[in-house]
Amino acid sequence: RVIMDQAMTNIESLVEPSTIKEIIKILKSNNRVCHSVGSLFTKQLETFFLEMLNVYKVYSERISNAISQQGAIATQMSLTRTMRSAKKEVLRLLNVFIDKSGPPEAEPQAVAQGFIPHVLDPILGDYQRNIAGARDPEVLLLFTTVVEKLKSHVVDDVPRIMESIFECTLQMITVNFEDYPEHRIRFYQFLRAVNLHCFPALFNIPPAHQKLVIDAVVWAMKHTERNIANTGLEILHELLLNVGRTPNIAQGFYQQYLLALIQDVFAVLTDRLHKSGFKMHSTLLRLMFHLVQMNQVTVPLFDPERAPAGQSNPAFLREHMSNLLVTSFPNVTKSQVGTFLDGMFNLKLDLQSFKTLLRDFLIQLKEFSIEDNSGLYSEETEFEIQQREERERAQRSAVPGLLKPSEIIDDDL
Repeated sequence: RVIMDQAMTNIESLVEPSTIKEIIKILKSNNRVCHSVGSLFTKQLETFFLEMLNVYKVYSERISNAISQQGAIATQMSLTRTMRSAKKEVLRLLNVFIDKSGPPEAEPQAVAQGFIPHVLDPILGDYQRNIAGARDPEVLLLFTTVVEKLKSHVVDDVPRIMESIFECTLQMITVNFEDYPEHRIRFYQFLRAVNLHCFPALFNIPPAHQKLVIDAVVWAMKHTERNIANTGLEILHELLLNVGRTPNIAQGFYQQYLLALIQDVFAVLTDRLHKSGFKMHSTLLRLMFHLVQMNQVTVPLFDPERAPAGQSNPAFLREHMSNLLVTSFPNVTKSQVGTFLDGMFNLKLDLQSFKTLLRDFLIQLKEFSIEDNSGLYSEETEFEIQQREERERAQRSAVPGLLKPSEIIDDDL
């Protein structure tokens, strides 16, 4: 209170290093209290919520001014770093509060209407305007928590959130595979949260931004970092399932993206760098090929004006993939490709049989024939190890005294 009273008469007092450090201490103390009491913290937060956002805004403006005058080097200055620390504590406190919110003190709808609108402009506007090096990954974490916790109550706010953080973050993380690792992880956590909890919002954004979403997912699938690649595959799988459950969206989505997505999944399947994702590659290809074979894609995947009369999606996809595979892998004959595609369109194949079909085809390729292909069998290997460990444990548990106390499961606890 004393700090804010001083700021009312002299705003410069807020940017004194001693004051900033005191604010950081206060925010950390409130963070710990919020962790402990959960939604009971609502009344306490209401007493200083708007003032806290004003402090955030002041520090944002000072940092932006410093960067505009001195360039990116300003982010390394002592005062700037201290102000950024204070901003991060604001974000962390809001994140904990929203994560711990719940009835009766903090109903999701009440939080969405009472707190979120005030948060959007100072935090999102600052994130979007700043240079890459001054954007805090805690912003992405905060809005991931907002979407995960408040779900449909913030579906109307998601387009505004995405407009502010999506494109500018994507530009940061797609320059290469190394820079901004925390932003990259938080970005895909946010995208996955939106896909799971606010899916309709993905199609209430401009078409150019919808394409950016798909491009971001494809870029993640091709990432050399295993966690990012697997997250991209999981997001795509969840997205396809959501699209399939939404008839008014499905056909337009299939017409614009399905063929390209099939090619992109085939690209990562056959590039020898992503063998750990083989199970999800198989799941995605089986889902997409079966969608076409079962005639659930009613719009043409081809250009009707250039296609022969009576052309169907299954026939087109078969011919398209045949040409693509024969061209890409000269050591595979057209007959081998034909047999492979017979299996790809076979609706009777379960996932295990489909994986075997894909694995056998990959091993025929010249690129894979000289490789260590153990990654293609990782799921089976892990299952065998688990089974062996369970058998060994069962044998040891049959003899009193062989199991360590930490290995004993007490059903009474």
